[in-house]
Amino acid sequence: MNLVILAAGVSSRMKRSVAEEKHLDERAADEALRKPKSMIGVGKESRPFLDYLLYNAREAGYRDVVLVVGEDDAAMRIMYGAADQRNAFHGLSISYARQRIPEGRSKPLGTADALLCALDARRNWAGGMFTVCNSDNLYSHHALRLLLESPHPGALIDYDREALEFEHDRIQQFAVVEKDPEGYLTRIIEKPSRKELLAAADAGGRIGVSMNIFRFSYDRIVPALRAVPLHPVRQEKELPPAVAMLVERDPKAMFAHPLSEYVPDLTSLQDVERVREYLAREFEDFAW
Repeated sequence: MNLVILAAGVSSRMKRSVAEEKHLDERAADEALRKPKSMIGVGKESRPFLDYLLYNAREAGYRDVVLVVGEDDAAMRIMYGAADQRNAFHGLSISYARQRIPEGRSKPLGTADALLCALDARRNWAGGMFTVCNSDNLYSHHALRLLLESPHPGALIDYDREALEFEHDRIQQFAVVEKDPEGYLTRIIEKPSRKELLAAADAGGRIGVSMNIFRFSYDRIVPALRAVPLHPVRQEKELPPAVAMLVERDPKAMFAHPLSEYVPDLTSLQDVERVREYLAREFEDFAW
């Protein structure tokens, strides 16, 4: 019942969208500059985006949650508890793991480093399983439960590309999931070519994509997180290459659970209104 939520990014695209465009929603723009994007008030009575993800996690059956936060983040501690560990929040136990920015850098070292920070803080999880996901995607309780109840020690959600309902340019940026005939992951392809897209499609033409929600064995993923190299361009330690290491060692290391549904995304300020409409429709009677 363990969950890690990655929320320590500096929200570069969100802040850039505030600087580059004119926005009618000045409050959201101001929050985007001051807070992590998952803490922007998009729900009823300015409930933050992260609240809905935590709610879905609780409904799916998770109880022990680690939020990976930035060095100076106070917004989450104000909302979810000030203690470093085991803050009681509506049936959840919420802890924090701080991802520091190394000297000489302007932002953290990437998602693999963020997850390693969480697992170093929760060594009592060793020998068990956990789920990890982003903080700026609203994964459904169904997706979260699929991984919680998966019979496979390693797994990911394989989202139907056509069901995500995003504009074409955004969907083109999503990493494609390539699988073997039994449904096990063979590759996560970043920025796939046309040829790679066609090769990844199943017999019905379905193309699956990854939205960075995974189930891992603690003991198997930690060595990969420590060993993953810096990306040659972005100079970050990223989670997909760590997953690739697992698959290289064991072709049956990661099972891809297919799912076809929309996943609300909060990448830029342009997404705020669409997310608000979704929440008003799907969480009309939200109550913890």
